[in-house]
Formats: sequence, structure tokens, C-alpha cells
Amino acid sequence: MKLLILIAYFIVLITIGFVCRQKATDVNGFVLGGRSVGPWLTAFAYGTSYFSAVVFVGYAGQFGWRFGIAATWAGIGNALIGSLLAWVILGRRTRIMTQHLDSATMPQFFGERFQSKSLKIAASVIIFIFLIPYTASLYNGLSRLFGMAFHIDYSVCIVLMAILTAIYVIAGGYMATAINDFIQGIIMLAGIIAIIVAVLHSKGGFMAALDGLGHVSDPTVSSTPGVFGSFFGPDPVSLLSVVILTSLGTWGLPQMVQKFYAIDNEDSIKKGTIISTIFALVVSGGCYFLGGFGRLFSDKIDIAANGYDSIIPTMLENLHPLLIALVVILVLSASMSTLSSLVIASSSTLTIDLIKDNVVKDMSDKKQVLCIRVLIVIFIAISAIIAVIQYKSAVTFIAQLMGISWGALAGSFLAPFLYSLYWKKTTKAACWTSFVFGCMIMVLNLVAGSHFPALLQSPINCGAFAMLTGLIVVPVVSLFTKKPDAALIENTFACYDKTSTVTQKTALGK
Repeated sequence: MKLLILIAYFIVLITIGFVCRQKATDVNGFVLGGRSVGPWLTAFAYGTSYFSAVVFVGYAGQFGWRFGIAATWAGIGNALIGSLLAWVILGRRTRIMTQHLDSATMPQFFGERFQSKSLKIAASVIIFIFLIPYTASLYNGLSRLFGMAFHIDYSVCIVLMAILTAIYVIAGGYMATAINDFIQGIIMLAGIIAIIVAVLHSKGGFMAALDGLGHVSDPTVSSTPGVFGSFFGPDPVSLLSVVILTSLGTWGLPQMVQKFYAIDNEDSIKKGTIISTIFALVVSGGCYFLGGFGRLFSDKIDIAANGYDSIIPTMLENLHPLLIALVVILVLSASMSTLSSLVIASSSTLTIDLIKDNVVKDMSDKKQVLCIRVLIVIFIAISAIIAVIQYKSAVTFIAQLMGISWGALAGSFLAPFLYSLYWKKTTKAACWTSFVFGCMIMVLNLVAGSHFPALLQSPINCGAFAMLTGLIVVPVVSLFTKKPDAALIENTFACYDKTSTVTQKTALGK
């Protein structure tokens, strides 16, 4: 039964990919769906790209174990900061300015916004390098659940996920991804609710499980009684870092911001804001809430031997076979949607921002689409190989691997992107400073983290620090460096005034 459900799911995904093929014949259609994607598809694409096996298996397991029920704050932060505020603050302005500058990628945005080819190339290289470890972490989390449900070898899981994702993304581009994301999102919403109910039921219901958690103690973490069932948990400062990295970080991730490029109109942004926030609250809040009860299964979990990534699979292994099938499809859905988003972002960036005009002159639209498709295959293959090597080298901590990636990308891009949308005085030098600082501090954390101050040794805390520092560094550097060309800036920001005028006329006409 589990296998039949899985096969039916795969058939639906691939069918949608080929049905959408006619809408992926040019760069605009393949990368942005022709900028005509509605609120429901965009909101679900945003949410399913946000939450993957990294969250469900890695983050929910690790932080639920560390913070107890207080880990739910991370999910609430994802909904309010990572979704609601992201849509409110970035949604409209991103859509308008990127359309005005005719940019399909984040590096292209920086290049056009500051008239800097070198800035565009640097951003594309950063994206390609740091999206790879993020993608590798997706395979790792998925393999745990596949192994638990089907007893399938890890390498088979990787190959299966890689091939299926490649087929529907290469065939249908962004539109196929968005439609599949919608289907996958429905599965995620239903799945997380069903799983929480089943797991808590196995422990006597919510109140009994919460009471049991209140009696759990771990002297190595805290001497306070009932700390894992408390409001803020044993370590509120580290919990705040998790909330910042996983919530504010989305504002600077190219695969997330790109969703705002493709949405069809401003009314869709308003609807998408509500849909995306509710989706995040249920899915992310549910994941961390579930992970908060991990210590109730401590008699079956060996962190030292199997790592934090074994917590969630252990919690689920005794569920009914149909529920296990739902879990596998839930996490597979989340991971494949995130993977498809990552490979489109990376391959389109390399093609449009690096290869076009720099390596290949006069690259036609058709050749660009072909190049993007080829790079999708290469990107998926590289990340799959790294995932196997990572597994065989016993580096199994999903949260740390993703923390390096998120920290470098968001630490580099969040501040310059945000200020570029709102502040005319943002300078090219400030962007360079943020790029260098964000990448440098995360690379140093990876190779020499033990020499960092205690609070910053964790990639999660270090990534949060990189993002917050960028918000200070960019305006300070901008005030002391060469100002951008006044005519260029006025032309760039005039797009907001034009759009407001059109909106007012439309409203009066109605």
C-alpha cells in the first residue's frame, strides 16, 4: 500500500511537469512562469520551498530535543517574520522593482540596481556555492524516513529523488514547480496535523504528553524542574538565534525572494500574504511542536550514536503503515519542492548572470533555456554526490549543514537587498562589504568555529549574527562611500510612483 501511494504520487508530479512544458519555452516562462502566477500557487510555492526535510527531520528533531515544547516559538517566528513580514515588506516592492529593472534573478537585480557587472557575477558565484550544501542536507533528512518506512538503501533514496525532481523541473520549469508545490502543500498541511494527533495519542493525548515532558530532566542542560515543558525552555538566547536565522533568513534567500518576482499583481500579494502565513503557522509550527515531545521517546533514541536526525524517525516508526506512508510523502513533498526551487535559482543564476555575455556572447533565449536545463542536471548530480560523501563520512547533522548555507546566503544578501528596495543612498561598496562579511564569517565558522566566542561557535548563532550585522554595516558603509548616480536612482525608484498612480486610477475607475 505504501509503495502504491508513492508511485501514484510520482506519476502526478511527472504528468504536471510535461503538461506545463508549453509554458517553459523561454527564459521568462521557464524561470518566472511568465510573471503570471496567482496568490495560491505563489503562497504555497513560498511555503513548500521554505519547509523541507531539513526542518521536519533536522531542525524539529534537534531543537525540539534542546528546547522542549518552547521550540514551537521557531515555528511561530517562521509564520510571523519569515512569512507575514516578508510578504508585507518585500512582496510588493520586489515585484515592482524587479519588473522595472527586467531582472529575473537576485544577482541580476543587484547588477541592474547598481549598474555593476562585477556585483552580479559575485552574487551568482555565492549562490551557486552555498546552495549546494543546503541541497545536500535535503537528501540526508529524506533518507532517514525512507530507510525507516521502506528499508531502502540511502543511495537509492538519493537517486530516486534526484531523477524525479529533475524530470518535472526540466520539463515544466517554474510553473510545473508551482503547481506541484500546491499539491505538495496540501499534503503537508494534512500530514502534519494527522501525525501530531497520532504521536500525541500514542502518549495518552496532549495533556498527558505535556505532563510527561514536564517530568523529564537532563542535568547537562538545566537543573530547573520541568524546563522542557516550559514557555521559553532551558536556553532562551539560543532559541532566539534559531528564530532569527530560520525566520529573518528567508528575506535574503534567492530561491525565496524569487517567488515575489513571479506573482501576477498586487492584489495577489495581499491574498498570498494571508495564505502563506497560515500555511507556515500550521506546517512549521506543527513540526517544531511535534519535535518538542522528542524526549518522551528518549528510551529509544541514542543521540551519541545516531545524531539528532534520528529523533523524528524514531518518534514515527510505530505508527500505522498508512500514516507512515503519509509521513514519507509529506517529507518527500517538502524536500522535492525545496530542491526544485533551489536548482531553478542556481541554474538560472549561473546562466543569466555568469555564462550569458561573459562566457557565451549573444546567447539567444532558446540557448539560455537549454543551458538552464543542463545546469539543473549538473547541480542535482553534484549535490547528490556530496550527500553520499557526507553520509559516508558520518557528518549527519542537518541543522549545522543548513545553518552554514543559510547564514552565508542571508548574511550576504538580506541587508543589501532590503536597503536597495527602500533606501536610495545604498551604495555598491556597502553591497560588497555585506557579501564579503557574510561569506567570510560563515566559512571561518566552518573551518575554525572552535576559536569563535562561545555564543558564535554554533553555525545557527553565527548565521543570525551575520544577518543582524549586515543590517548595521550596509547603512554605515553607504554613508561613507561613493554615492550612486542620482539620475539612475531617480529612474529606479520612479517605478513605485508610477505603480501607485496606476493603482489609484484603477480604483477610481472601479
